[in-house]
Amino acid sequence: MGERAGHGCGCEGRTDLLARAERLCDERGLQFTPLRQRTLEVIAAEARPLGAYDIAERLSAPGRRVAAVSVYRALDFLTENGLVHRIASRNAFVPCEHGHHDGEGVVFLICRACGSVDETSSAEIERGLDRTLAKAGFRPASRIVEVEGECGACQERSAESRASGQAGA
Repeated sequence: MGERAGHGCGCEGRTDLLARAERLCDERGLQFTPLRQRTLEVIAAEARPLGAYDIAERLSAPGRRVAAVSVYRALDFLTENGLVHRIASRNAFVPCEHGHHDGEGVVFLICRACGSVDETSSAEIERGLDRTLAKAGFRPASRIVEVEGECGACQERSAESRASGQAGA
């Protein structure tokens, strides 16, 4: 299915993501403020999606609280510029592990067991979605599909647990 898939580990690396963010801001004449940078660093360092309040907590220091509204502004900037994605079903954010082409949709594979989120794209899903949208006469502002289920690692752990449970019976 997936033509390009991440596997929730942040393989691009925090350094590469920050370099891409700096390059993008330079190219577009945008400011990569310290709060935007620190917000991106916090998201990139996590193996799971983070909400704005979690991010604000991580950015805060004793006696210096970062307001969630400030984090939301940074997240809006990072989302608009393709550096992070919002997982709507979780109201949480993950780093974008690769740049996207115009019109390229994103499919998130969300594991209910461990909370990992994989990012992929699929030309087949895109074509089907294009046909569905055309029939409905609908023009989307974004094209993000979220699929919840169980990742391969969790399926393996479940199978191993079942097998060891049967062996002891």
